[in-house]
Amino acid sequence: MLENGDICDLGPGDLIGRLPSAALHIDDARISEAHALISLRGQDLKLLALRGRFAIDQKPLSEVVLYPGLRILIARDLELVVEDVFLPKSVVAIRGVGLPQQVLSGTCSITMTPRPMLLPRYVGNAQAWIWSVGADWRLRVGQADATPLHIGDTFEVEGTQFEVVTVSLEHAGQARTQALGAIGAPIHLIANYDTVHIHRAGESSFVLTGISARILSELVACAAPISWKAIAKEIWRKTTDDRQLRRKWDISLSRLRSKLKDYRIRPDLVRSDRSGHVELFLTVGDRVEDRT
Repeated sequence: MLENGDICDLGPGDLIGRLPSAALHIDDARISEAHALISLRGQDLKLLALRGRFAIDQKPLSEVVLYPGLRILIARDLELVVEDVFLPKSVVAIRGVGLPQQVLSGTCSITMTPRPMLLPRYVGNAQAWIWSVGADWRLRVGQADATPLHIGDTFEVEGTQFEVVTVSLEHAGQARTQALGAIGAPIHLIANYDTVHIHRAGESSFVLTGISARILSELVACAAPISWKAIAKEIWRKTTDDRQLRRKWDISLSRLRSKLKDYRIRPDLVRSDRSGHVELFLTVGDRVEDRT
């Protein structure tokens, strides 16, 4: 919703900017021609900065997970409010010989050495690339021209065949995690409340502090699915307004998942359901020590 009360429906691939062709056209000198983009990444609908930046709670960001009630300062003294978020029932993925089913996101690269891998970014020396154009997908293999990519299509990269499929959104997060190989390796998590240490064989340890550590520690201490509000009230005890509490929770949870992803820890380690509950999602081999 814009400040004047107008409401605009946006979907993955839609552009926000000064261009007349933008899905959300804002005729304002403070807005870039292609200011920001709506993008579906895994199980999250995100706002991505393009030629402009935006801020949440006065903090400049280049991307943010969208949720109802989120207030986005798209430019100085110009605010957008997210009224509601609707996610699709399924997303597009690929699978092939040696490559488990993996969800496509934005721009992906396929490398074949030492084994087939789908990387969620552009890699210049990859053997193939897949990228989204609005709701559509494009494929380029080697030096060949780019071609449209549709659900049900098959294609080959260096003799290996791949297939384009759909996967339900509720299973998208885990499929993506498993496909990233090392990201799904067993972890040893030690919760100390103000800090959380995550160890994984053959890799350096990862330490979380602050709110991120407290969220994980609360989940470890509960050892069962629990309402997000129950955890949030423990962390922000002086906050009594539910809307403000929800905003703090969503922002903090998004930051926690981003940190986990940056350090190649499964972002679905903290998993939410649609009934307002959240839990620590452990897989085979994962270990947890509660020192809270």
